Amino acid sequence: MSKSLNIALLGNPNTGKTSLFNSLTGLSQKVGNYPGITVEKKEGICMLNRTTKGHIIDLPGTYSLNASSIDESVVIETLLNKTGKDFPDVSVVVTDVENLKRNLLLFTQVKDLGIPTLLVINMADQMKRKGISLDIPVLEKALDTKIALISTRDNKGLEVFKETILNYRKFSTDPSISIETIDKEYFQNLGKAFPNQSIYKLWLVVTQDVNFIKIDRKRVSDATDFKTVTPSYLKRLQQKETIKRYQFINNVLKQGLKVDRESATDLRSRFDRVLIHKFWGYIIFFIILATIFQSIFDWSSIPMDFIDSTFANLSETLKNKLPRGVFTSLLTEGIIPGLGGIVIFIPQIAFLFLFISILEETGYMSRVVFLMDRGLRKFGLSGKSVIPLISGTACAIPAVMATRNIENWKERLITILVTPFTTCSARLPVYAILISLVIPEGSFFGLNYKGLMLMTLYLIGFGMALFAAWILSKTLSIKSKSYFVVELPNYKIPLLKNVGITVWEKTRTFVTEAGKIILAISILLWILASYGPGRNFNEADQIVLQNYPELNQEEMEIKVNSYKLENSYIGILGKTLEPLISPLGYDWKIGIALISSFAAREVFVGTLATIYSVENDVEDTIKNKMASEVRANGEPLFNLASGISLMLFYAFAMQCMSTLAIVKKETNSWKWPTIQLFGMTILAYIIAFLTYQFLA
Repeated sequence: MSKSLNIALLGNPNTGKTSLFNSLTGLSQKVGNYPGITVEKKEGICMLNRTTKGHIIDLPGTYSLNASSIDESVVIETLLNKTGKDFPDVSVVVTDVENLKRNLLLFTQVKDLGIPTLLVINMADQMKRKGISLDIPVLEKALDTKIALISTRDNKGLEVFKETILNYRKFSTDPSISIETIDKEYFQNLGKAFPNQSIYKLWLVVTQDVNFIKIDRKRVSDATDFKTVTPSYLKRLQQKETIKRYQFINNVLKQGLKVDRESATDLRSRFDRVLIHKFWGYIIFFIILATIFQSIFDWSSIPMDFIDSTFANLSETLKNKLPRGVFTSLLTEGIIPGLGGIVIFIPQIAFLFLFISILEETGYMSRVVFLMDRGLRKFGLSGKSVIPLISGTACAIPAVMATRNIENWKERLITILVTPFTTCSARLPVYAILISLVIPEGSFFGLNYKGLMLMTLYLIGFGMALFAAWILSKTLSIKSKSYFVVELPNYKIPLLKNVGITVWEKTRTFVTEAGKIILAISILLWILASYGPGRNFNEADQIVLQNYPELNQEEMEIKVNSYKLENSYIGILGKTLEPLISPLGYDWKIGIALISSFAAREVFVGTLATIYSVENDVEDTIKNKMASEVRANGEPLFNLASGISLMLFYAFAMQCMSTLAIVKKETNSWKWPTIQLFGMTILAYIIAFLTYQFLA
């Protein structure tokens, strides 16, 4: 029977912690949230030997255990909660060989908790180029720990790492420094107040307000001095602790680290002079964006066409092979078209995440954050707001959660309120199908119109986010002042394994999460579209025959299906809504798609696929079905005016109910998500109305 070890991975951002996690776990990893909190939790399984497997928890990146955000407090809670299922048997602190001094601060804090701790020094392949040499035995003795020197890029040192982990019981758990020497009187009082407790753990509880060590402070009678210290005094003690730790680290590195600056070769400063230049930096970023959006359309067209025709053929085949009945109709008119409406966009979603992953892996994304900070302050946003705004291109939910690292409440609130304007990946399927329908073929200076239109929609969303932020900064009466600090990591060649795992995980999550919603909504829509009240629905055959006796059998069947759909439950709902949306250029079917896509934006295409399949027994691709839709006057339903109007409506409307829920959770009030919902919907309606009226 195999044993299991809980292994916690910790480290500063950009030390290669995620690369090590990916190298150890591969695809046997899962992503979720910590119980009761919207912080991403990554865990995976790694076989350490034939009888022992490691349950590896990738904790959020942190510079120290002096937490200033919810993400960082999760690290402390995991390390202190001995009864928790994620409490580590051994902790692994991942460091970067070039920033060892800064990284070791976290290591000394974790080791002082009394948890067996392994120090991993990553990026060993960079040592020669950086002129760095390490004396590992000397460092191990000075730090009183075991050290694993690895390179996740070259896949070196991982077997030694696993062997070392298996001997974790032999690791020293003696503290690196004596915390009591910082202020003997204070820590003596702390020890008296809570006897038989680790002084350093208590210190973390006091300073970070971690509330699951069950200590009743009020019942302690002799801790007056401990209870009455001011927050500013605690801050001074934290500063003294940090100074003491760095004194220890400096002495250690004097013995075991040497840097030969003359032999070091580094092109980082040369690249930075161009990539974060106040003029050329923006030009380069614009060119990169244009390239990405061109590629999304050009590279994905062949697999998309294949998927589209495959689902159409599958529906046709099953309809001919299976006996007629409710199940066959549900399968061929509801489930398959609905799922086809999301699977078709896997290539575009995969390419989007591919490019985002490459930009992050190379270190360029941090430069974009730094570059954009210069302009964002004019709009009342923090430089840290760039991270949520850029994250919003994947999904608004983690983007809103990412605002937690913005300390200032006003800037955080503004960022939360405007982030849904940035175009998320769920909007991409809507944009893609509409652009392919209404934007003509052709190019401008070598850039095709379709790719340019997609980039324009992304820029419009980002521009509206900035405009809304400027309005809110002037109208919200909250005074604030903050500072922006961002680390510019070294440039790296992307690890193909990391990029591949990221694309796989993100695409799989997108498909599975969207698939659940789409499957449920497709079934619901099929039921609403296949049944209806009263004579008009139940006697559709006779009514159509009476009014259109000249039709042949095929035309009669199409007319009956269309008449039934209009008088079904979903048709009645759509017809009721139609007067409100017809000035925007939409019919009642688009109205139904608008409502259903509030569950998830990508449901829009699946909804229309389901409705058109119920209406017409002739199987065809969703793109062809949408292209053949006509108005009462015979004009195409999806033309330039209605297509642009619909794209702009989706660009400015609130994204989905999940985004509303997360905004409520992050602001702890229904006030702000309600303002978001009505404000963005009204704005979207007005802009879509003006666009259609102008272009029609």
